[in-house]
Amino acid sequence: MEAIEAIMSRRSVRSFQPQQVEPDALETLLRAAMAAPSAGNQQSWRFVVITERPRLDALSETSPYAAPLRRAPLAIVVCAETRDEKHPGFWVEDCSAAMENLLLAAHALGLGAVWLGYHPNEDRKDALRAILGLPPTVEPFGIAAIGHPDESKPPVDRFDTAHVHREVWS
Repeated sequence: MEAIEAIMSRRSVRSFQPQQVEPDALETLLRAAMAAPSAGNQQSWRFVVITERPRLDALSETSPYAAPLRRAPLAIVVCAETRDEKHPGFWVEDCSAAMENLLLAAHALGLGAVWLGYHPNEDRKDALRAILGLPPTVEPFGIAAIGHPDESKPPVDRFDTAHVHREVWS
């Protein structure tokens, strides 16, 4: 799949078939996430891979939007290690870029995925910290629920010239 085609046709998938994601595909997803740009090349992102059904089910209770985890065979929790940040606070951009790469790679591999947002909601982040045993210097950012899609969505063109300003805000 060409890069522009992947970007333009990627959709959030919230329903999955029960089959597992292959180990090679998982490694490709993680490699794609770690290929993302980061502030000062600090690479603050960290990833927690979850495939055990009881933990996926527990995670599905951590947010009103986490129901897709009940059927997903795989979740990747994107976090940031803030202990040695060169550029404090820019972990949010680092993790956003990693998450988007992860979603695009999933789509390019024929998998479905959805970004479940946790940062900046402290209650949701605390629930993740408890379930995953995250150390205090690790900030949970979001979860990608991933699997073989059990739904198909056509591409959507969201381009809107009203959202574009040239040279100055007008």
